[in-house]
Amino acid sequence: MVSSEGLCGSQPPIAAPVTQYGVTKPISMAVPTAADIQRSRDLEKFLVQAGLYESKEEASKREEVLGQIQEIVANWVKQLTRLRGYTDQMVEDAKALIFTFGSYRLGVHGPGSDIDALCVGPSYVSREEDFFFVLHNILAEREEVTELQPVPDAHVPVMRFKFNGIPIDLLYASISHLVVPHDLDISNISVLYNVDEPTVRSLNGCRVADQILKLVPNVEHFCTTLRCLKFWAKRRGVYSNVTGFLGGVNWALLVARICQLYPNAAPSMLVSRFFRVFTQWRWPNPVMLCAIDEDRLGFSVWDPRKNPRDRTHHMPIITPAYPCMNSSYNVSTSTLRVMMEQFQYGNNVCEKIELNKAKWSALFDPYLFFQSYTNYLQVDILAADADDLRSWKGWVESRLRQLTLMIERDTYGKMQCHPYPQDYVDASKPCAHCAFFMGLQRKHGEIVQEGQQFDIRGSIDEFRHSINMYMFWKPGMEIYVSHVRRKQLPAYVYPDGCKRSRNLHLTPEQPSYNMSRNNGVAYQAESGEKCLKRKKDPDGEDSEQSRLDKRRSPDRNQSVSPEIISCKLGSTCTGCSTSDLDEMNRFAEVNTSSNSSGISSCSHEDIGNESTAGSSEGSNVGDDNPSSSQSDSSDDLKSSVEDDHADQNKVFQDGLLKDLEPKTVVGVVLKSMNGVVDSESVQNPVIRLSLASTA
Repeated sequence: MVSSEGLCGSQPPIAAPVTQYGVTKPISMAVPTAADIQRSRDLEKFLVQAGLYESKEEASKREEVLGQIQEIVANWVKQLTRLRGYTDQMVEDAKALIFTFGSYRLGVHGPGSDIDALCVGPSYVSREEDFFFVLHNILAEREEVTELQPVPDAHVPVMRFKFNGIPIDLLYASISHLVVPHDLDISNISVLYNVDEPTVRSLNGCRVADQILKLVPNVEHFCTTLRCLKFWAKRRGVYSNVTGFLGGVNWALLVARICQLYPNAAPSMLVSRFFRVFTQWRWPNPVMLCAIDEDRLGFSVWDPRKNPRDRTHHMPIITPAYPCMNSSYNVSTSTLRVMMEQFQYGNNVCEKIELNKAKWSALFDPYLFFQSYTNYLQVDILAADADDLRSWKGWVESRLRQLTLMIERDTYGKMQCHPYPQDYVDASKPCAHCAFFMGLQRKHGEIVQEGQQFDIRGSIDEFRHSINMYMFWKPGMEIYVSHVRRKQLPAYVYPDGCKRSRNLHLTPEQPSYNMSRNNGVAYQAESGEKCLKRKKDPDGEDSEQSRLDKRRSPDRNQSVSPEIISCKLGSTCTGCSTSDLDEMNRFAEVNTSSNSSGISSCSHEDIGNESTAGSSEGSNVGDDNPSSSQSDSSDDLKSSVEDDHADQNKVFQDGLLKDLEPKTVVGVVLKSMNGVVDSESVQNPVIRLSLASTA
């Protein structure tokens, strides 16, 4: 007899089922080659040399600090329990627990990083009174605590401080237990029973961190890759949730998704695949680590089918813990554009690294923000002292994203803003100061009509009103919004205190644009061809000396040149007297280093002439590059217009009216050459951006 096995022949081997991580199958199960392993070693060596890993001493110090905070909050809860008349047994059992989340919980923190911590307390200990008042006072009395800053009205209420030099962001959640169990499982959905929305958001950080670590196939590779990409994002200026880019949890979720798609990949492979995948990602398709948990306790979850607001999100990155939320709702069209450009930059460099044509250091070249745009908005923030500046700056910074959205909305998306997340300090100021900058450019490929103007006065005024809502305003807290051109950027934005040569290239897709500014009135500039003719001598050659002589002529010194759009908070600016000019003159002596020149109008030559890469790869062309020539052309054109108004007022550079109330509207502050101030110009400032097609 012939067995059935003999008739059928040998059975083909059954392939092992592919383990699925996340909502889809992996893209590749490939294991790293010897070259991949070597590149991963080189990457980790680079990260160590870059100082991204803390020492054992600092790690031990962090653990000690967390232990001390745990002791403080435990005593705090016992004290409140006793004051409220609970039994001695309740007082003995009363406790609060400290959980960590964020970079510390994920194991990717570095030297000087803050610790995100959550305090979980019983139901009778409130956030509003007990946490932000009683615990705040307890911490304020301890000598280990410095820079204590409560932020009770934040989307996720937080108390920030330093404990023995370690920055702490402490949240609070009151759960529906009279006694907090010592073995509380914060990942269990039961902790969400009978709690409010702020408590859910406070708990979400810890719950999300725990889920991420459970959903990635290799935690060690995940941590190395995330540490690398967080460092890259900071170097390239796209690490900041508050200004519309991505924060720590966003980057963690993106990296975790790549780990799911390439479960066997080494860190060097994961970094490369990260850029490869997300340069091709079709936003607003969401990034998810797991299926969205449906509504179980009545909390809203991210669902664009049901929630119209969710349909407006540009870059959805969904948290994996219930209730699932979009962690990147702050992203705008402009910040998404910037991030996509940076993803492309990272992809290009990684391709070279895989071909052994570049080293890892090339990936982390800093983004040259101040060489990437022709025009910038400068937002100066001032306060009486460092403590006031800390809280005032936090408030203003949290509203900068709204200014970006307002300008995009009011210009119908034709003008794009690039807010830069880093702040800069002018040490020469007599008061506490910092400044933020935004790059401005016309949307690439946008067809605009000749002479088309975009008035952003309404945007600035609306921004002012949102800033004006600050409940803890103090005298000395001021904000000034001004326009600066690239060549007028203050020296303190450069690391070595001096301006560098510019490496910019014009392409046919990047037509150059000019500014035309004259006493708060928008003037129609001539064509680019006519502007260039003004720069030529009779023989048709550029005459640099002639141009310099023209600029130094006495007539030019009498011309009108708006220099600052100052945005203080509150009352309306109604002009200023001759005595006001003396105050302005005295203040100017302190502010001459600012070099920030505001605009009252922008015409068709300046917006849109920007470098898209902003990297250090371009060739240095200095001031002789085409964009500089166009800008010089605009200056000559402006001269001809201003000569007709030589008897009018000249705008006072960086003049801040000290005698005004600490709250004033956006205004163009003027200084007259003959002692008379044009109050009409102050009352009716024009902030107008005019774009014209060069087609």
